[in-house]
Amino acid sequence: MFNFQIITLFPEAIRPYLDESILGRAQKAKKIKITYFNPRDFSLDKHHKVDSKPYGGGPGMVMQIEPIIRAVQSAKLISPRLIRLGRKIKNQSASRRTKIIIFSPNGKQFTNTLATKWAKSYDNLILIAGHYEGIDARVKKILKLSSTKDSSGAKADVEEISIGPYILTGGEVPALIIVDAVARQIPGILGNLDSPEEKRISSSEIYTRPEIYIHQGKKYSVPKILLSGHHLKIEKWKQTRRGLTRTKRGQGNK
Repeated sequence: MFNFQIITLFPEAIRPYLDESILGRAQKAKKIKITYFNPRDFSLDKHHKVDSKPYGGGPGMVMQIEPIIRAVQSAKLISPRLIRLGRKIKNQSASRRTKIIIFSPNGKQFTNTLATKWAKSYDNLILIAGHYEGIDARVKKILKLSSTKDSSGAKADVEEISIGPYILTGGEVPALIIVDAVARQIPGILGNLDSPEEKRISSSEIYTRPEIYIHQGKKYSVPKILLSGHHLKIEKWKQTRRGLTRTKRGQGNK
């Protein structure tokens, strides 16, 4: 089973999406498991405060170190022997292959290639969804220094990831994107082995019923080649459309 562990202040904001459709069925079939950790539950402050003003001034609030580190510890990753911040949190069995993802606009660009690689290389992703103005920079340093091995001897990787060249309110949307993109690469999640886009059409030109649709007096028809029943010609047409799609995407990136 592939584990996704999401550290977020707003689990109820993302749970409904992940519990529906393909991802919901995958959880029920025990193909994947999604667990949520709210940093507020790990705050030692009596009001469960998790943020504070930034040193050096600046707008907004910054998420504090301790609640996040404790949440990661509870996600069964970092050994309390390696990180000592207040009272210990009992570390139970850890996954064999773990990756920690910290969302940052300065991080490595997330791609479908990465999603495929992670699905094959790991069986446990811990996603740290920051909020407000971000998280204390020392979190990354602590995790990188402490993640060589956990209490079970398993190695973990830590990486900053960006889902695009823009700023979001929090890391919840990026977490949703990564869970969705990685999960569909896990064998058995999709009903058809050829379902992942990179193995099929991968273009905007796909059609379904009705064969002819009339809108404001104009007919919009399915290309005749797709109705021909000639499998070799249809496949050649699909490959041509894939090439056009890639060309358009390349031009748009210039």
